[in-house]
Amino acid sequence: MADYNNSCAVCRFLRSLAFSAIGGGIAGYTALGFGLSQDHAIVAAFFGALGLVVLTSRKSKNSR
Repeated sequence: MADYNNSCAVCRFLRSLAFSAIGGGIAGYTALGFGLSQDHAIVAAFFGALGLVVLTSRKSKNSR
């Protein structure tokens, strides 16, 4: 498993950027798949991105 404690600031930023894109994409397109409006899909994408970043951040802190 990767050692997240020794990663540089740029690596942490890029990792959180990637996870936010993945979480936002999954949540936004899932909302559209359920027939919600584009406005609701944007809100779902925001919370999906936030949720996945927080989830991965908590996992790396718990594995110390």
